[in-house]
Amino acid sequence: MKVTFLGTSSGAPSRSRNMTSIALQLPQLSRLWLFDCGEGTQHQILRSSVKLSQLDKIFITHLHGDHLFGLSGLLASRSLQNGGQTAVTIYGPTGLAEYLRATLEISRTRLGYPISVERVTPGTVFEDDYATVICAPMRHGVESYGYAVVEKDQRGRFDVERARSLGIPPGPIYGKLKAGGTVTLESGEVIDGADLTGPHIRGRKFAFCGDTAFHQGAIELARGADLLVHEATYIGADAHLAERANHSTSVSAAETARLAGVYRLLLTHFSLRYESEGNPSLDDLLQEARGIFPATSLAHDFLTVDVQRAEAPDVQVAS
Repeated sequence: MKVTFLGTSSGAPSRSRNMTSIALQLPQLSRLWLFDCGEGTQHQILRSSVKLSQLDKIFITHLHGDHLFGLSGLLASRSLQNGGQTAVTIYGPTGLAEYLRATLEISRTRLGYPISVERVTPGTVFEDDYATVICAPMRHGVESYGYAVVEKDQRGRFDVERARSLGIPPGPIYGKLKAGGTVTLESGEVIDGADLTGPHIRGRKFAFCGDTAFHQGAIELARGADLLVHEATYIGADAHLAERANHSTSVSAAETARLAGVYRLLLTHFSLRYESEGNPSLDDLLQEARGIFPATSLAHDFLTVDVQRAEAPDVQVAS
């Protein structure tokens, strides 16, 4: 499970930051999920290691333009560039289906693959053998959601060397034992697969709290996450601006992470004001957050991070 930031600005792009979009890459499944799709996301994908052909799900937090305006163009480019022929499912709040239908029909865009739009409600929005995706309402003045991807627990490592020492022949029998089944050898000996596998590996949890003021729902959504990505549009000294726009500050995002007991916090969705002289800097924002939750970092465009389990030692951020 790997996260790549395709855009980390709020409201409008800057020279170094595009509009909000986060790619969750699932290399073991050759799948790509996007969270939000601000204007220019398709350009950012071209400059990254993200493969548009692997895209099969998009999760939209809310219908403000800086989280949405790149969606129709990205879907069209995927079709024109033969970036993928498989279906794409798009999840989001009320009005998303109408928005997509209007933009595609009025522009007479014909996609070379099927799309479907699922209106989300709080709770589970998707589940398969790999993971469960849940959403929860945020507090942003419009219908807005945060999402969490909870990986299913995995079976422990199968001890091939021990299996061989017991005289178990390689082949389909290994698959049955790996799955925890029981087999009977020609000698009559019964082997329990559970005796040849290590303990289950806990699934990871990735949470994304898009635009929101400080909110108990965000804390509950992020509870125990290995990685929380949270908007931090403003520094704490500008809390009045955050309150006016139903956004978070670095202080409230860090407090959410602390109360939720997450392992790692990455801040994103920064106001352009912190790139101007005479205003606090993003480093000031970071230091303020670390005073509350030390395991905090700032996201930047094209930052890629492996979602590592909380018990993993010496977690590093890839640049």
